[in-house]
Amino acid sequence: FFAAIVITEQPVSVSVPVGYSFTLRCRAEGRTSLQYQWFCQHQSVCRQIPGATKQDLPVTAQQTQLYTCRINDLYKNAIFSDWVKVEVHQCVARGLPPRLWQGEPVIVLNPTEQRVEVGKPLQLQCAAMGVPAPSYQWYRNGNMLEHQKKKKLWITHAKVSDSGTYLCCASNSHGEHWTNAVDIHIGRETLPPAEHLQLCRLVFLLATGKIALLVGNNRYQHHPSLMAPVTDVFELSLLLEQLGFQIVSLLD
Repeated sequence: FFAAIVITEQPVSVSVPVGYSFTLRCRAEGRTSLQYQWFCQHQSVCRQIPGATKQDLPVTAQQTQLYTCRINDLYKNAIFSDWVKVEVHQCVARGLPPRLWQGEPVIVLNPTEQRVEVGKPLQLQCAAMGVPAPSYQWYRNGNMLEHQKKKKLWITHAKVSDSGTYLCCASNSHGEHWTNAVDIHIGRETLPPAEHLQLCRLVFLLATGKIALLVGNNRYQHHPSLMAPVTDVFELSLLLEQLGFQIVSLLD
């Protein structure tokens, strides 16, 4: 069995600055002469590109869009190429891309240093231009992160062990380019100043006599606010003071 039409060269995705001109290419073979028609899609609206009936499609980048090419023969057989993405960077720093740019990766967005609480999401982001569009690989402390191969690095629940120095490599057939390295700190939530002072007082009192630490919790995630813990702490503190205790009380 032989397919009526075989695509021998698929178009490739690119990542370019606004106003950049390039060509998308598609090649196919069939039993009869072939006809080509290009389509583009932006924000879920797909349309046929008028007059785009050749193997090569000249494009001047204006906005990020998807493209595909339909090829059909005289027997009404038809096949579509892969969808490819033309990613357009609207705001590119002066001097980018470099003169005589050959399509090698150029970093246009570096990740930034972050401090994240344990259990909270960690997101790092980078972006690079390139023809063809670069692929991405993230690293932590020089070690490759096997499942982090997109522009955005996403960790749903950060752990202390996720701390470290991160950077990303963008590469294509012309070479590779590395983002800046950034330090990411994952840690426990620090105490608010008032509670910190309470604990300092607690440490001081531990060295001086009998002490009672009273903790009243009245804000629960799946329960309405309670009033009893507040009054219990108040009444217990009066009772314990009469017994000669020093009192430190904390709420929530």
